[in-house]
Amino acid sequence: MARKPTRAPAKKKQPAAVETSESIEEQTRLFLQGGQKIDVIQSGISGQTSLVANKHIKLGNKTAAK
Repeated sequence: MARKPTRAPAKKKQPAAVETSESIEEQTRLFLQGGQKIDVIQSGISGQTSLVANKHIKLGNKTAAK
C-alpha cells in the first residue's frame, strides 16, 4: 500500500518584475507626447465615488425637544 504525501507540492515562483524606472520613464514620455496630461491629486483624496448613501444614526432614546 502506497503512502499518501504529507506535504503539498511546491508552488512555482512568480515571474520577476520586468518594469524598470527607464521603461516607466519611456512610457510616461510617450503618454505626454500623445497629448495626454498628468493630473496631480492631493494626498488622501480617492478617485472612487461612494455608492453607499449617508445614514443618519440616532443614538439613545432621547425625544425631540418641543
